[in-house]
Amino acid sequence: MTQTHFGYQTVDESEKARRVRGVFDSVAKKYDIMNDLMSGGLHRAWKAYTVAVANLKEGDRALDIAGGTGDLARAFAKRVGATGCVVHTDINESMLRVGRDRLLDEGLVLPTVICDAEKLPFATGRFDLVSVAFGLRNMTHKEIALAEMNRVLRPGGRLLVLEFSKVAAPMRKAYDWYSFNVLPRVGQFVAGDAESYRYLAESIRMHPDQETLRQMMKAAGFGHVDVHNMTGGVVALHVGIKC
Repeated sequence: MTQTHFGYQTVDESEKARRVRGVFDSVAKKYDIMNDLMSGGLHRAWKAYTVAVANLKEGDRALDIAGGTGDLARAFAKRVGATGCVVHTDINESMLRVGRDRLLDEGLVLPTVICDAEKLPFATGRFDLVSVAFGLRNMTHKEIALAEMNRVLRPGGRLLVLEFSKVAAPMRKAYDWYSFNVLPRVGQFVAGDAESYRYLAESIRMHPDQETLRQMMKAAGFGHVDVHNMTGGVVALHVGIKC
């Protein structure tokens, strides 16, 4: 069997999807409050910046991959209006159910689809914009997923990848201490699950850095890729344009 990483562990590729699903099944109901606690609310600013860069307009078609509890899908829906379309997807049913219910509570009825980013069930050139926020690092074959995102975009369409990235050197020691000492304890206290948040910290370190991901996106068919670092590189927004 071909092997890959699950955090710092080496596992069979077939095993990774099951383990990642277990992580998000465990944290789905506490996901939003944990995001606020872990980031001190900064995740809201990172997502707001992503929405601003997306610059969607009335009538646009957007696909939100690994959309989870629906923060980006909600914001995009307000931008595209009644004539546009936002498709809210995730591979994890528990996360998608929480997101769908939140959207319905706010009066938003969006197409909601359980799907694998490596095998997107959408026509070629269907969307003006594709987004994936804090989901790419959990994908087994990132290069395949990026190629699929490229495929479903129209020529000139854009991919926005918001993801944890490589922190600036002066912040690294403090960030590592926080990630491996504080996050699991908060996860245990709030969500009853320290291991899932330990995996989160490890998965961030295993994810490609800013330049490596930029090159991966170019190899997947994006002719131009900009990188926007936020909070000293804690997260980065990669914006790729399909040629």
